[in-house]
Amino acid sequence: MSETLRPLPPHLADRLRGTLLDADYTVSGVRDRLGDTAARALAREQLIPALRATGGEERLGVLLRLWWLGEPVPETALRALPLAELAEARLLTVRDGRVRALVHLKPWELSDGRPGYVVSDPTVRPGRGRPRPDHVVGAGGASTTLARLIVDGPMERALDLGSGCGVQSLHLAERANRVYATDVNPRALWMTRVSCALSGMDNIETREGSLYEPVGEERFDLIVSNPPFVITPGSARYTYRESDLPGDSVCAEIVADAPAHLTEGGWCQLLANWMHVDGEDWRDRVGGWVAGTGCSGWVVQRDVQDPAEYVELWLRDSCEQGSAEYTARYDAWLDYFERGGIKGIGFGWICLRNDAAQDATVRVEELRHEIDQPVGPYLPEVVNGAMTAHRLTDAALLSARVAPAPGVREERISVPGAPDPERILLRQTEGLRRAAQVGTVEAALASVCDGTIPVGPLLDAIAELTGQESAVLRERTPAVLRDLIAEGFFRVAR
Repeated sequence: MSETLRPLPPHLADRLRGTLLDADYTVSGVRDRLGDTAARALAREQLIPALRATGGEERLGVLLRLWWLGEPVPETALRALPLAELAEARLLTVRDGRVRALVHLKPWELSDGRPGYVVSDPTVRPGRGRPRPDHVVGAGGASTTLARLIVDGPMERALDLGSGCGVQSLHLAERANRVYATDVNPRALWMTRVSCALSGMDNIETREGSLYEPVGEERFDLIVSNPPFVITPGSARYTYRESDLPGDSVCAEIVADAPAHLTEGGWCQLLANWMHVDGEDWRDRVGGWVAGTGCSGWVVQRDVQDPAEYVELWLRDSCEQGSAEYTARYDAWLDYFERGGIKGIGFGWICLRNDAAQDATVRVEELRHEIDQPVGPYLPEVVNGAMTAHRLTDAALLSARVAPAPGVREERISVPGAPDPERILLRQTEGLRRAAQVGTVEAALASVCDGTIPVGPLLDAIAELTGQESAVLRERTPAVLRDLIAEGFFRVAR
């Protein structure tokens, strides 16, 4: 085993964790210590406000300069740390009375409010070089997005596919009795183990290899992945963000192979990029990946970037702006997109559930607005609603008992003094916070249904009150109601 990958002894992990907690090196403690101005400056890769906020010999400030900001700290200011042991474990170096961290150590809040820690390579900032090819990136916005998406436990076995720094393994360890973390990068697995040790998690096993190869034919109740989805020409330059598979096929492959590794009713959840190809609807592209699995699925596009925006984002990520080859890299990347007819790149998530039913359905949609977080607790209900709507024939819908979902409100928009509204909206005040324009019949149905009377008789009553033909309402309403059930405005009473 190389020196870099030396294991972190349990007693050393416990002692370092205790020191961090005693100093309030936690999410709330760091936030309070830095303050808003320094935190926003750090988001812009500016260190000076944070260095000013953490000056002096106060313990939390010293730890922040060492582990977070990556600045050298006097050895005399770190008497509480076992420096020799931490240096042997390759977490820091001590030279000429100065201590410098070899890793970035970030406090992380787990779902039960318990403090955790995520270990990664130090942040590479503009003007300070570039990431190494096997760079292990820390937990960021995408990590938070995925963590908030994960369905609740408890469960027996979970898989973190492409674990990186191990942040998702920490969240899985709260839900599953046993967690397996895989990655092609040995340094990533080492950092996953250190993150788990510092977070007090002992139910995680790491395995080296690509995608599902390290787990053979084993099955899991939950598979989670933040894969190397960046769409780039040529071979992978950075293992944390790129694979050697072309285009968006790494995401397609994870989806295609998921059913063979899921238990019945098990979930696979991943973040993904997908290509918007000229002449092709992205919904057909990504929906086709899921439809081929036989699983129920929910695909959500949260953002789209044009090719230039996308290239600039990832060249900034690898600190290549201002370099001699920046223009050539930018130009080659755009050439690649032009040759493939790629007009944009979507970012979002894919969720699969391995349903035993033969009538699994896939919902593909775009949600750009703010939604309630975390999504995981109500995500199964989203998939259940789409599945229920897919299963119900018109006759079954007319016989079903429905009720508005919790949090649904009605809005009427009209010119002052007008006898009738211009628009009637049903709006979700929680969850996905969708809004749907409906007609007077659907609005009337929402106002009277409570899950006790079938839809058909309610439509008959509405027809009588409004002077409409009952047969007409029975014929046209099921299609509209089916969409409203799929979107979560109505629920079918069980």
